[in-house]
Amino acid sequence: MSTTLTAPRPTRATRPARVGARRRKTLTWIATHAIAVAMAAMFLGPLVLVSLTALMSDEQALTGNLWPESFAWSNFADVFAKSHLLGWTLNTLLYAGLGTLFMLVSSVPVAYALARFRFRGRGLAFLLVITAMMLPPQVIAVPIYLVWARVGLTDTLWPLILPMLLGDAFSIFLLRQFLISIPRDYTDAARVDGCSDFRTLVRVILPMARPAIAAVALFQFFYCWNDYYGPLLYTGINQDNWTLSLGLATFKAFHSVQWNLTMAATLLVTAPVIIVFFFAQRVFIEGVTLTGVKG
Repeated sequence: MSTTLTAPRPTRATRPARVGARRRKTLTWIATHAIAVAMAAMFLGPLVLVSLTALMSDEQALTGNLWPESFAWSNFADVFAKSHLLGWTLNTLLYAGLGTLFMLVSSVPVAYALARFRFRGRGLAFLLVITAMMLPPQVIAVPIYLVWARVGLTDTLWPLILPMLLGDAFSIFLLRQFLISIPRDYTDAARVDGCSDFRTLVRVILPMARPAIAAVALFQFFYCWNDYYGPLLYTGINQDNWTLSLGLATFKAFHSVQWNLTMAATLLVTAPVIIVFFFAQRVFIEGVTLTGVKG
């Protein structure tokens, strides 16, 4: 004869205790995450407002209503019909993609040399990198523009893309700070095995520096995607080579009264950046966190 044990039912005396414990747990969670919730609401509020306005009609967008009476999904099609948004997107992808690729190809070897090689003038070279970070681009804009004008590359995006082959000061600094944190035992072991400096960089250092490389790549991609000054300076006349930032500013000027179309265009421009950061935020945060400031 077997007996089964059943859990005792909660009595009336234990129920208030459980409710009180659950309430204290909820209040503790709210108190712990209150600042994070407030910051999230502050940052998400404008994005939600832009999204709701983008789905309103032209008449409702001029009113104080916050919720669309009817979702006007045709606003996004109207943006493509009334602007060269597709061409601007392709130009921006070309600028951001090639600019990021050229920056990595040129900046990674320089950062590796500053972090690993011991040569005369290394400190001066690193000081020049830091000085280049502090130099505003407007200071050298006129002489650089004259150089590109003489070679006939103005009114194109190449004056913004080709300089990335010479490296980026901020990316070199960030990569160098990460590479000096990698123990020298790995490179010494590779040299004992007969690896050259280039092979050591490709086979040993780069796989270990993926978080830092991803961080600087995202920094550069976002900078090119949001750059307004550069395209305005070099492609201000030729609309076929405009980027999204320059085209969006012009679209707002022509459709300043149509807030629904303006917000729809703004949402289309910012959506790719948000999506990229959403999927790459883990490796991005890891790269920024692991990049120290020693050396």
